[in-house]
Amino acid sequence: MSQRIIFLGTPPFAVYCLKKILEEKINVVAVVTAPDSPAGRGRKISESAVKQFAIGEKIPVLQPTNLKDPQFVEQLRSLSPDLMVVVAFRMLPELVWSIPSHGTFNLHASLLPDYRGAAPINWAIINQEKFSGVTTFFINEEIDSGAILLQERVAIETEETAGSLHDKLAKTGAALIVKTIHGIFKGALVGEKQPWKGNEPLAPKLDKENVFLNWDESLTVIQAKIRGLSPYPGARTIWVEDDKESVVKIFEAVIIKENHQIPPKKIIFRDKKILIAHPSGFLDCSVLQLPNKKRMEAKTLLNGMDLSSIIRVK
Repeated sequence: MSQRIIFLGTPPFAVYCLKKILEEKINVVAVVTAPDSPAGRGRKISESAVKQFAIGEKIPVLQPTNLKDPQFVEQLRSLSPDLMVVVAFRMLPELVWSIPSHGTFNLHASLLPDYRGAAPINWAIINQEKFSGVTTFFINEEIDSGAILLQERVAIETEETAGSLHDKLAKTGAALIVKTIHGIFKGALVGEKQPWKGNEPLAPKLDKENVFLNWDESLTVIQAKIRGLSPYPGARTIWVEDDKESVVKIFEAVIIKENHQIPPKKIIFRDKKILIAHPSGFLDCSVLQLPNKKRMEAKTLLNGMDLSSIIRVK
């Protein structure tokens, strides 16, 4: 294919898509990704997953700090792109997305108009949806609101996590991107206006507040939130030890339906398990991460530490 593509993306999800595009022998003339930034405890400078992959494929990489920078915009224009493909990147200004002769389209990990926003995979699981999917759409002035090109639905399994759904959607999305590229260049896709109803579920950015568990909710809702935040960023709760409080992450948990007289939110240790009491049973927290510790299984944690003074969750 002689048409010229510029690919914009940053995380591993986008790498799946870029790899598939290259496998189809589609001509990617440049990649745009986030600037290098310090990461981890040592604040070592880190390159994005897309940059690392693009360098390995010998594709030119652009890393603008300001998407409206005249020099960056001129670089894009000089590449004469026919189409730009966006996967998990920042919101683009019009002077960027309007450059290609065939427009700029984005891949979103939901069935738009449902779950517009930064964390569609997480919220679909947290809200106990039965299906998710991927959508390609033309970018316009408003986030995730442009004309839909193609969609594909994906089932959410009973024990699905954000991590497993991420991988399924990345694979499905990569194939949909290739289909979209071919459809645009063949003139078979023009885009259809999103069917707004006004009550569509949204996918707001995960922050320091909405990742905490609410122990007054049902065990089913609590477990769904744990799965929806695993493996990243992890569902948070507060462990109370006398007058000391610690933030703990829970990555895997099993619901135990059992009648008992233990006060709700009390933590008990039974059969090498960490159980949190609930009016309808217990939550068996099987994989956790304590402050300044690695993520580990509950039985390993209990073998290495005395947690008997932990009283309850908050």
